[in-house]
Amino acid sequence: MRSYAAVDLGASSGRVMVGRVGTDSLELTEAHRFVNRPVRVPEGLRWDVLSLYAGVLDGLRAAGAHSGGRLDSVGIDSWAVDYGLLDADGALLGNPVHYRDARTEGVAEKVWANVPAAELYAATGLQYAPFNTLYQLTAARDAGQLAHAERLLLIPDLLAYWLTGEQGTELTNASTTQLIDPRTGEWSYGLAARLGIDLGLFAPLRQPGDPAGTIRPEVLEETGLTGPVPVTAVGSHDTASAVAAVPATGERFAYICTGTWSLAGLELDAPVLTEESRAANFTNELGLDGTVRYLRNIMGLWLLQECVRAWGDPDLGELLRDAAAVPALRSVVDAGDAAFLAPGRMPERIAEACRASGQPVPRTPGEITRCILDSLALAHRRAIEEAQRLADQPVDVVHIVGGGTRNALLCQLTADACGLPVVAGPTEAAALGNVLVQARAHGLVGDRADLRRLLARTQPLTRYEPQGGTGRWREAQSRLTAR
Repeated sequence: MRSYAAVDLGASSGRVMVGRVGTDSLELTEAHRFVNRPVRVPEGLRWDVLSLYAGVLDGLRAAGAHSGGRLDSVGIDSWAVDYGLLDADGALLGNPVHYRDARTEGVAEKVWANVPAAELYAATGLQYAPFNTLYQLTAARDAGQLAHAERLLLIPDLLAYWLTGEQGTELTNASTTQLIDPRTGEWSYGLAARLGIDLGLFAPLRQPGDPAGTIRPEVLEETGLTGPVPVTAVGSHDTASAVAAVPATGERFAYICTGTWSLAGLELDAPVLTEESRAANFTNELGLDGTVRYLRNIMGLWLLQECVRAWGDPDLGELLRDAAAVPALRSVVDAGDAAFLAPGRMPERIAEACRASGQPVPRTPGEITRCILDSLALAHRRAIEEAQRLADQPVDVVHIVGGGTRNALLCQLTADACGLPVVAGPTEAAALGNVLVQARAHGLVGDRADLRRLLARTQPLTRYEPQGGTGRWREAQSRLTAR
């Protein structure tokens, strides 16, 4: 067996996991977990990337302790779209801007004045989201913030650069910038030129499994690792790693990667670039082995996380028990609505949305929690139904991976809403996908199907059968579409 460290960074926490992989075995252990706490400064919302890097170093030290000081490789994945800028000497030019920062308000309309939204989608296949890297770069350029920048590194590539001294741009994450052609997996140079974006800012593209350098001697000394320790490019967008770890035994499946966001969709061989797909706000992001992650972004458990924070962090188990006792589908909101994107006042905003749509207003934490979970299940249903129709690819089962697998009520509601069985697990899908891409690069795992069979044999999974019919879910959806 060999030991691989997976650095897996989410929007609210980071973790370093140690995966031990053999020809027919897979074990995952958490070495270190740390908080990812953005900071609001006078100029806006920023990531504390130095604190994140310190957490990575602490995690590698702990991972080495788990493995006798020896790691066979390190891989890094994180959330998408955000980046750091480096000067000519390779020094960081300020803390990376958080995707929830307000600087991109109104920027999309400026971009569309040069390249209409339909043409932009036909070229890149990326859904509209106000925080896409393209809009962030446009805002930064217009504010003069790129004047001293010589290099742009997406967050996982920035951390890999600090570990190794080598620069690259991993493709699955690059595909979220809205500057990649999903048909070719290459930069869309013509589009970038029309929009005044200098693609020379980006380091050369890497594929999952490519070498990404070797950990520097100074880092080895600080972490106590025995060198050499290679860094391997993985699906550095955490969703790409999570989808790689879907334990599907066939091809007719949908997936929902749950956490702060819900990413619901299909794995395809080619992008869907139709106008109907654009209007439905589906995205075509690149995955392992040239696959396309055809999915919709849904606000996800962010809604509940923000409410729990507003309520003073009550016991989550008790909150879910209270929610289970609330009548189903009493009130629902559009879990994809950008009105819920910003932090703050989430319970009040959910109540206001219910009031505005003429539904009963949830008042207690249990009622609001049930509204959120019903709304998420409803959004999962709609995304999976529309993905099947738009891609002409039917499914027989829904796989839920990520943190939401711990929420049995959400999993059951999703099965009920979709009218399909749900298989929940693994919880640490992004870390497992990260580990397995490293293991595959080193010859321990075969093709994508072999990788998934290994997951299905070794990881605990829970199956939920649909209950109660889907008619009440159609009726609930009609309340939202009638607005």
